[in-house]
Amino acid sequence: YLTKIKNYNKHFDDDIVLSGARYDLLISTVKRLKRLQRTVGYANFSLLGFDDGLKYARNYSRIGSFPKEEIDFLEEIFYTNADDYGFFGEKVTKNLTEHISGRKTIKVPHTGNYLFRGDSLKLYQKIRRDIGKTIVLTSGVRGVVKQMYLFLSKAVRSDGNLSMASRSLAPPGHSFHGRSDFDVGKVGYGYRNFSEDFAKTREFKRLEELGYIRIRYHKQNPFGVRFEPWHVKVST
Repeated sequence: YLTKIKNYNKHFDDDIVLSGARYDLLISTVKRLKRLQRTVGYANFSLLGFDDGLKYARNYSRIGSFPKEEIDFLEEIFYTNADDYGFFGEKVTKNLTEHISGRKTIKVPHTGNYLFRGDSLKLYQKIRRDIGKTIVLTSGVRGVVKQMYLFLSKAVRSDGNLSMASRSLAPPGHSFHGRSDFDVGKVGYGYRNFSEDFAKTREFKRLEELGYIRIRYHKQNPFGVRFEPWHVKVST
């Protein structure tokens, strides 16, 4: 188990892997989701509900309507027991069509991301005050559609390996980004903000010293996910 989460980007014999026509379906679905994101915009895509996503796809020819087989595939991915992939975290969003109200969120300037009003926003503002402008929000609120796109895109990059994808990203419905949590990083650090390198930065050390880091996915977490030092846990 620990070997898997430590070597999260490696294939294992018991991984669930899509192949043949199923892999082709994965590719076509991810391409359509990518066109959907481009059409609605990166920030708005984070809040987009499933039903609204289908409506946008029908109304914009550059996206193209989701055919029945892609809709069925998305439903299957959402409602599959994530334990099958090797992900053992709580399912916090129960329904595929659950919608995040825009009134409950606020767009954070210069980040392209939203945060939930209340505890999440207050915590991020306090972190910025205490640590300074070198720390920034890298990912905030994620609805089902956004998490689905991230998860399936990782599966594409993993040659159809859904288990490998689940070691890097919570399957759709299981992400606490849909409830309260958010990610932070060091300004100018790029993709390294989403690697263990972030744990070596002054910003991370200050987060630890000031007690802001309660790591949801620590190095020996029971959820089947890689170590995420950038993930700020808000809700329990």
